[in-house]
Amino acid sequence: MSRVLVLSWEYPPLIEGGLARHVRKLSEGLVEQGVDVHVLTRGGEESPAEEVAGGVRIHRVIEPKRPTDLGEFVAWVERMNADMLAAGVELGDRFDFDLVHGHDWLVAMACDHLARRFDCPLVITIHATEHGRHQGWVDKHPQSYIHGVERWITNRADRVIACSYYMREQIADIFGVEEGRVSVIPNGIDPADLQPHDEEGLRELRARFAQPHEKLVLLVGRLVYEKGFQLALEAMPEVITGAPGTRFLVAGSGTHEEELKRQAQDLGLMEHGTFLGWIGDDVLHSLYRIADLCVVPSIYEPFGLVALEAMASSCPCIVADTGGLREVVPDEGAGLRFRPRDPDALAEVALRVLRDEELGKRMIAEGLEHIRSFDWADVAADTAALYEEVIAVADEKRLSL
Repeated sequence: MSRVLVLSWEYPPLIEGGLARHVRKLSEGLVEQGVDVHVLTRGGEESPAEEVAGGVRIHRVIEPKRPTDLGEFVAWVERMNADMLAAGVELGDRFDFDLVHGHDWLVAMACDHLARRFDCPLVITIHATEHGRHQGWVDKHPQSYIHGVERWITNRADRVIACSYYMREQIADIFGVEEGRVSVIPNGIDPADLQPHDEEGLRELRARFAQPHEKLVLLVGRLVYEKGFQLALEAMPEVITGAPGTRFLVAGSGTHEEELKRQAQDLGLMEHGTFLGWIGDDVLHSLYRIADLCVVPSIYEPFGLVALEAMASSCPCIVADTGGLREVVPDEGAGLRFRPRDPDALAEVALRVLRDEELGKRMIAEGLEHIRSFDWADVAADTAALYEEVIAVADEKRLSL
């Protein structure tokens, strides 16, 4: 049995975004594949230093609350890596690790030092790039620093995992990594995790945002520029004109939130929708169930988990024809795609779904079938196979020395 040390800056119950859920589901799936998984992550003062959950051994370093200023955040990440390194060294005295697996630049320094100390291979999963998030504008600090760390760690790692072929191409082109060293393993989804309210709770929730005869369009995610919510708001007047009674709901928070609210105000949209702010998983899973349409208008999207969550929740979904969304959402089947950065194209496709009840039903049925291609058991099996391959190559190199 291989023993792997996984590093991630977040892990449930500490959740900053989708990374925590990804690492948990993958780690638990790897345990089922026979891998001895240890996760080194951070926690608050109330968090246990060590525990076992879902068969995964979780080790936490205590860190103060992260700063919101990006410049301060970089210094905070460096301190976190130093603490993770110290904790990882102690773990190495207790356990023999065959491989280190890090997630994103946030744990790069600790991953590198620990893999070298353990004399074992290093695998890095890149979930997104700073270059992509900022449309190539990475010449100023702290973007330049983060970009540099990403370039260094992807070239340092024995193998890089990307969640889509789009991301593999990005990693190869932007960081100069040979494509053969980048393995594509998609994210997974487990419909059983998407637990909504009961029927009465769903009716009450929908009544907060729309009347029974009205249509409800859902926009969910981090409110940042690259998610493209500004494009969806720009399209909403045309959607409302074409499908009278349509309302929108923006669920999430982020640096772009106030600007989006001002945009909605300027467009005269505030009486047609709601900005809900940050929401927990229980409410999020219910929002998919009460919406008539979910729109994913991303400018940059490495994968597109929101689209899969919508499909798994029987909510018709339309997405921008860009990035990993092209691979996640098949056009004219489980979902529909529209030209990216084009509010008119978004409005046209949204109206197709809102006006055609039968189309929506077909999308729901095909979406529920399509998500079976993203089973966590398959994701874990592919990752475990990659571990064994990388470990075998490292063993061969040692024997040849």
